[in-house]
Amino acid sequence: MINLNNIQRIYFLGIGGIGMSALARYFNLHGKMVSGYDKTRTALTDELEKEGIIITFEDSIETLDKAAELIIYTPAIPKDHLQYNWYTDNNYTLLKRAQILGLAANSMFNISVAGSHGKTSTSSIVAHILKTADKSVAAFLGGICINFNSNFIDGSEYAVAEADEFDRSFLNLEPNIALITSVDTDHLDIYGNLEAIENSFHQFCNKVRVNGVLITNTSVPEKILNKQVTNYRYSLSEASSDYYTKNLEINNGEYTFDVVHPNGVIQEVKSYYGGKHNIENAVGAIAIALNIGVSEEDIKKAVVSFKGVKRRFETHVRNEKFVYIDDYAHHPRELDATIAAAKELYPNKKLTVIFQPHLFSRTKDLCDEFAVSLSKADELLLLEIYPAREKPMEGVTSNIILDKVTIPEKRIINKNDLVDFLNTKDDIQVLITVGAGDIDTKVNDIKNLLNTKS
Repeated sequence: MINLNNIQRIYFLGIGGIGMSALARYFNLHGKMVSGYDKTRTALTDELEKEGIIITFEDSIETLDKAAELIIYTPAIPKDHLQYNWYTDNNYTLLKRAQILGLAANSMFNISVAGSHGKTSTSSIVAHILKTADKSVAAFLGGICINFNSNFIDGSEYAVAEADEFDRSFLNLEPNIALITSVDTDHLDIYGNLEAIENSFHQFCNKVRVNGVLITNTSVPEKILNKQVTNYRYSLSEASSDYYTKNLEINNGEYTFDVVHPNGVIQEVKSYYGGKHNIENAVGAIAIALNIGVSEEDIKKAVVSFKGVKRRFETHVRNEKFVYIDDYAHHPRELDATIAAAKELYPNKKLTVIFQPHLFSRTKDLCDEFAVSLSKADELLLLEIYPAREKPMEGVTSNIILDKVTIPEKRIINKNDLVDFLNTKDDIQVLITVGAGDIDTKVNDIKNLLNTKS
């Protein structure tokens, strides 16, 4: 395998992706000449350019870096991409993002966080705890951690890596400590069925190094575990777990709880990061921190000061009239958690959910589950499907979800008409936008509208 120390010039195909940009920042900070291509300009590519990284938005042979020694690409790059094919045809070294993440993270004490849901929030909490404890940590995150205002922080002793099951990417990681938040039906376009997903997670468990630690949520099937390493289980409140909460209370958006662990209890931990699912994520992160010797004092200081991850239950407006939250949720279980958190925090208010489905295949495979989850809202505004890497599928539109949603207040709406429609409504109380597509491009417009109407 390639020695990254000997490489000075790197070109990224798909540099604006959340995982790709973290690696681009890593190499840029380590003195490499970094440039790349992306399809569209975003706030993230603007940030990369400010950091000195050269980006082209034109798929052209003239704009690529012919002097690059290494080409890193995302699986989302189409196979007819001109730059990708030029590099391939001219025998350049091309490696997937996941292979490079493995090389970088495996060179340090590797803490890898996997799971169908919750891995971005959990890995971000872990990174924040280690940083608070003055550990030298490099974090490769799948979202923008608000505390760092970045998806990457630089360090040399510990690596915190978000371990993505898509395309079996996480099998490139060799963790000293691995955590799995959940194993659920997703990415059926890659895996086909739940059994194949579970088998892939089992392979990931077997990647844990000798004398390593495997920490899993109690929802994770025991059959996937690696019994050759030290195993711990965690949950929100199951007393049969090794790590769990008790005395959990919610008061004015503040969560207070104790964390029971094998060697005692951490009392009166406080958090302002919304939803019980995020308290459970914090328990997993605390389990990792305790296993590497972080003090209870540093853990409590970090959890209460954790501000969250952009687009993970991110509150944009909260006043006497409106609450507006934006979230990346794009799977039924994630929608369940987000909707439950909103109802838990604002139990007597009307909840309006605006959802943009992500991928035709996911919509088709999980249509019934999406309908059940979205029926827990009081009102649903459903956008058309965001295709991402996929071509349209015959008969698969947002209507197949809408038809099965059981609440009376539901409708399909064009994304471009959304803000104007919201302006006509006089019954908005708690509003949530959810989805992994480009629904986030409407966040500022909605925020400004609600602030104006307040």
